[in-house]
Amino acid sequence: MAGRREEKREDLKARLIEAARERIARDGLTNLRARDITQDAGCALGGLYTVFSDLAELVIHVNSATLKALEAKLTLAETRDKPPTDRLRNLAQGYLSFAVEHRNLWKALFDHFPPDTSPTPQWHLNEHLFLMDVIAEPLAELQPDMPAEDRAIRARTLFGAVHGVVSISLEGRFVGLPLERLAREVDELVQTIAAGAERRRG
Repeated sequence: MAGRREEKREDLKARLIEAARERIARDGLTNLRARDITQDAGCALGGLYTVFSDLAELVIHVNSATLKALEAKLTLAETRDKPPTDRLRNLAQGYLSFAVEHRNLWKALFDHFPPDTSPTPQWHLNEHLFLMDVIAEPLAELQPDMPAEDRAIRARTLFGAVHGVVSISLEGRFVGLPLERLAREVDELVQTIAAGAERRRG
């Protein structure tokens, strides 16, 4: 009996996550409402709170699924044997492509701020680390003598540079780039940073 109850709970959890994911993808995070989600999932409003402590926890699980999809996009097997600069370029273009194709889900990764009473769990914070790891790997080939701690900082810097350009451009900020130039400029940015790293190595 307990096994059947747990199975039903997991089924409800999956339906709620998928319903919330579809709502965020279509309408954005700011328009997410518990009543809409439970209606889409085919359960009572109270059903959400038998699985999740609050709406913020549900969004964390949606963001977790988005991170897994992003990781799959950025860790394609066919890119592993490319030179380090090309791998960094592929990462940047893959990141941009994901942001454009899944704009609302991508924005939810950075726009969601859980309340102080329900902080982001460590397991979800750890899920973000792959973004730094996939950048640090080719950086290690470009600058093999760089200490690991400095390389981790450099990976964050490079991610911040690419993310910043992508973010302000997709949000239509006045300093942002037009979409037809964005991919080219992101590529030039990464190549410039990689070339600088190679010069310092030489």
